[in-house]
Amino acid sequence: MFTIGDFARHGRVSIRMLRHYDTMGLLRPARVDRSSGYRFYEAAQLSRLNRVVVLKDLGFTLQQVRTILDEDVSTEELRGMLRLRRAELETALADAASGLVQVEARLRSIENEGRMPQEDVVVRRLPAVRLARLSGTAASFGPDDTGPLTGRLFDELCRRLDSAGITPTGPRTVCFETAAESGYGIVVHVGLPVPPEAVGGTDFQVVPLPPVERAATIVHRGMTHGFLSTSQLLVRWVDAHDYRFDGHAREVTLGSPENPDECVAELQAPVVAA
Repeated sequence: MFTIGDFARHGRVSIRMLRHYDTMGLLRPARVDRSSGYRFYEAAQLSRLNRVVVLKDLGFTLQQVRTILDEDVSTEELRGMLRLRRAELETALADAASGLVQVEARLRSIENEGRMPQEDVVVRRLPAVRLARLSGTAASFGPDDTGPLTGRLFDELCRRLDSAGITPTGPRTVCFETAAESGYGIVVHVGLPVPPEAVGGTDFQVVPLPPVERAATIVHRGMTHGFLSTSQLLVRWVDAHDYRFDGHAREVTLGSPENPDECVAELQAPVVAA
């Protein structure tokens, strides 16, 4: 038999880890001296220890390892667990690769401009949202055209929701798209998140916005100036980071419209790798 120190050395694990495996019932000593409490292991137990180490290195939790070793997991079940673990690792690699691209781009920005960029662009997932919505058409993307229309649409939407007894559950959302039929003008959709039980009527729609797996987002503070510059910064960032736009951008605003200088808007642009 081996002492716990010798067994740890042969198995290339720590004594502390062997004690932890014992506590979990994952690898019990072959014998424990009653008077001293010393643990002793047999050479045959190295095989189980090796399996524990291999499964742990694959990313399984110790509870999963014990299940695999002690509950006679079938080959098909183990194959399924390994496939799930592979998917988790692939996701982690994709996230790490995306992070690396952002770090490299930030380095290029600092090298080109000699300073840290003032605005941060974050790539993230957008959750699904259910909106009560009204739409209108503006002559152009210019703030002189879209701003007044957006304000009127939100005022009217709030009035209609109040009449319907529906209380919004989230911030104001605006989506823009080119008018489909004539190709002239910009369709402005304004929306407010509503509860799942809310239904549309004859004077407003309730529509689901699906989740977006990857969106480039940037925050703009204050609504009275500089908004166009922020949106252009987002466009340049997307181009510089080897993405392309993939769908209609959203604008989500926090704060009271009565105090535009205190509002915070997040521009959200769905993107895919170019």
